Amino acid sequence: MKKVARVTLVGSAGLGVFCDKKPKASGSASQAKVKTPRSGTKQKHKARVVLVRDKDVISADGSLNGEILAKMVDEGLVRLLEEDDATSAWGRLFGPQDTVGIKSNVWRFLPTPKEIEEHLVHSVQTTGVNEERIAVDDRGVLENPVFSRATALLNVRCSRTHHWSGVGSLIKNYIMFHPEPWTWHDDSCAKLAGLWNLPAVKGKTRLNILVMLTPLFHGKGPHHFQAKYTWDYKGLVLSRDPVAADSIGLSILQAKRGEHFGKSQPLATEPKHIQVAQDKFSLGTADLDRIELIKIGWKEGILI
Repeated sequence: MKKVARVTLVGSAGLGVFCDKKPKASGSASQAKVKTPRSGTKQKHKARVVLVRDKDVISADGSLNGEILAKMVDEGLVRLLEEDDATSAWGRLFGPQDTVGIKSNVWRFLPTPKEIEEHLVHSVQTTGVNEERIAVDDRGVLENPVFSRATALLNVRCSRTHHWSGVGSLIKNYIMFHPEPWTWHDDSCAKLAGLWNLPAVKGKTRLNILVMLTPLFHGKGPHHFQAKYTWDYKGLVLSRDPVAADSIGLSILQAKRGEHFGKSQPLATEPKHIQVAQDKFSLGTADLDRIELIKIGWKEGILI
């Protein structure tokens, strides 16, 4: 497989809507302050989220096992879409008519792993999309010709705490689709879901993957990173609903913070953008009691 074009400039990351060729049940999710529905309120269908973990995906030397990681992605997608195999599942999402932008994240301390990017490119190609119509990018999406013509997006990034938004989330991963990303930092980045209404993004996101292999659960300051505040969670969170996936990811980070500090420890910045994405932008589901969470694989230390 030839190398897929990548453009890197300067910037940050942001959010999405989900579409499908043959719709199946979709659903909901949660956040820091989870809302409880009023009694008698009619419940909508639940947002489906898959959490897949494998204890062997990270080797003793800290390297990733690409084969196991690819298997995790495929198993998670098969369960998410209720298909019989990975070929059918990927075929649900993309086809020969598509031009596909894979929005990753290049933050130097926890970038989207190359192994998962390569597997996503290969998987999209198996659906008949030509190599020239696939690109992986983060900070250069506005200048990338594939992204400018994209009919479909695949959203993938690592989970971590974040100085401005509380957590670096799938919702936030689209911030580079705006020419002035810093203008979204007001009020703890509360309105990040508005990014998903940008013309380059709206209605194009087919899948969201929150990478939780070695998440960052604590830090302070705009460029914080200390390896002691990461851990080998060895998981991936997949969903058509970015808000639901982010709510599950946030819950895991909060549980780890409680475990590490011995008590509930609020994040330095409240990640209010996740709840706001549900309540004001109707982007997806943030309430945990309206999320169907499917757990696959390794259960030790699952925290949720």
